[in-house]
Amino acid sequence: QVQLVESGGGLVQAGDSLRLSCVASGRTFASYTMGWFRQAPGKERDFVAGISRSGGTTYYTDSVKGRFTISRDNAKNAVYLQMNSLKPEDTAVYYCAARIGGILTQSRTVDYWGQGTQVTVSS
Repeated sequence: QVQLVESGGGLVQAGDSLRLSCVASGRTFASYTMGWFRQAPGKERDFVAGISRSGGTTYYTDSVKGRFTISRDNAKNAVYLQMNSLKPEDTAVYYCAARIGGILTQSRTVDYWGQGTQVTVSS
């Protein structure tokens, strides 16, 4: 069992930056592929970014490439999402996700979810 707790969301203006953090409980954090998803009002929960267990491989949805960076610190049981050049269309609840092995790009493959943190970008 893994519990994920996100933090770092907030209200910012277009062009600003935010850094989301997700801290996991348990001793097997390095065994999980980690990722971030987001869900805007009235829309499905979509993949944003993923990172391999070692942190050596990262992947992103096209709309955030070059603006967002995912990273992890296995010693701290933490995964981060650095978001730069934010746009109003980035407004959503952002969820931390964990999967036991495998690439994490689809919400149906997620084993554990965090509670979500709101990111609002004003124009």
